[in-house]
Amino acid sequence: MRARRAAAWTAVPLAVALATTACGGGGESGGDGAAESGVTISVNGTEPENPLVPGNTNETGGGKILDALFSPLVEYNPQTAEPENLVAESIETTDSQVYTIKLNEGWTFHDGTPVTANNFVRAWNYTAYSPNGQQNGSFFSHIQGYDQVHTEDPDGTAGPQTAPEPTAQEMSGLRVVDDLTFEVTLSAPFAVFPTMLGYRAFSPLPDLFFTDRAAFEAHPIGNGPFRFVSRQPNTNVVVERYEQWPGAPKPSIGGVEFRFYESAEAAYADVVANNLDFIEIIPPSGLAGNLYETDLAGRSVSRTYLGVQRLGFPLYDPRYQNPQLRQAISMAIDREAVNQQIFGGTRPPADGLVAPDVPGRVPGQCGDLCTYQPERARQMFEASGFQGPIELTSNADAGNREWMEATCVSISNALGVQCNFVPVTTFGEIRTAINARKMDDIYRTGWVADYPSIENFLNPMYRTGASTNDGEYSNPAVDELLARADAAPSIEEGNALYQEAERMVIQDMPAIPVYFQSFQAGWSERLQDVTVTPFRELDLESVTVAAQS
Repeated sequence: MRARRAAAWTAVPLAVALATTACGGGGESGGDGAAESGVTISVNGTEPENPLVPGNTNETGGGKILDALFSPLVEYNPQTAEPENLVAESIETTDSQVYTIKLNEGWTFHDGTPVTANNFVRAWNYTAYSPNGQQNGSFFSHIQGYDQVHTEDPDGTAGPQTAPEPTAQEMSGLRVVDDLTFEVTLSAPFAVFPTMLGYRAFSPLPDLFFTDRAAFEAHPIGNGPFRFVSRQPNTNVVVERYEQWPGAPKPSIGGVEFRFYESAEAAYADVVANNLDFIEIIPPSGLAGNLYETDLAGRSVSRTYLGVQRLGFPLYDPRYQNPQLRQAISMAIDREAVNQQIFGGTRPPADGLVAPDVPGRVPGQCGDLCTYQPERARQMFEASGFQGPIELTSNADAGNREWMEATCVSISNALGVQCNFVPVTTFGEIRTAINARKMDDIYRTGWVADYPSIENFLNPMYRTGASTNDGEYSNPAVDELLARADAAPSIEEGNALYQEAERMVIQDMPAIPVYFQSFQAGWSERLQDVTVTPFRELDLESVTVAAQS
């Protein structure tokens, strides 16, 4: 458990502590076993989609690396996911609209330059300014003046028109007070805003980024507990401990190699053989019959976390624009059969868009639309006029093939139409196609919370033009409800409106919730004090390596 300064605002506790702490290699949880300091460990990962820039990374491969390289204003407790101040000394407001943020002294970037209020303000303005093309720009939409720096493409990224030039380059709601203080004015009250500030998009950027972006992308400079060493495309990224990092606890490991495998099966085999130190996704081959519990005796854990697995529709493709078709495919999926056959009962069937234990979640929001009803599904499918076959696609390097193929079998049996699974080699390859709006198949689209709130499962994906609204879903009534929820005077009142918006989105079914994600993580015999956070990541600040005898 970390020792952090108490937050200066009221944190939102999770209903249940989701993280787990376990011990491998014969030691005891809490660090009683002898440990080696300065050792580099290896962690399974995937090739980042883009250069390692916080504002342009919203996928897990690059995200876990950036979380090691950068420290934001707020972090999430590795046990409970509750927000706690990190770089911020205090975040104060009297009306949930104007926030005064004061930084702790002593924080530096990896090039030795100080972290100042201006580094946050410049980074946020850069990310929000739409001509810069940053994927996380919409995370700043609550800040006053965002609509002046961020304009939308009127006919989507694939259309012939282009977005109009913004009328400003900086948001009027950001003001530097002094080197360690800045003020944020939102366009309307938004009580969730402090909780958001632990997301990587809100990280600061060093001056070098703005003077020589190419140099930064070649050698990223953050302010986190680890600093960049090297990157070999499709092979690995290596980071080392930053000795001047003022956070606590300081990592005992000397560095991390984020290693990229062609398949989850290959990574799993290396963990079993102690050639890889950590994997957070045990593939179906290891889940079958709970084999991993034998293969990784005393060095594995299984737990749900803040994630949901979905099938997304490219709604810019006219074939998928009928909501009745999307609902029919949802009811053609026997979620419990897939859960039992492929995952050994470890993936609870999804009953809504929001993962369990997220503040604001209501169970059963999806109702009949997320239950297996083959007869009704076939009637609705035939009435939709869709011309088959149905094709599902996903990256093949993260253990998705088996459940996607099983889902296809269920759809085929229920609808009486051919369903094919068409794999794409790597995660980066499929994300490139998704972001370019070049998908023509139904695609896997998982979501792990950026921060613990029902709002985070709705605004980023279902608001018109949002950062990860990859299928280009748009419903003005949903937008209006989300806006009202954002501006609610309290979190409780806002959550009631978010719940209403969730039910409305589900009726449109722009993405099919399939199962709630759980992690089956495993590690090598040499790791001790293993904490896997509610975001399914290894806590690099507390893990230790057993001393060699």
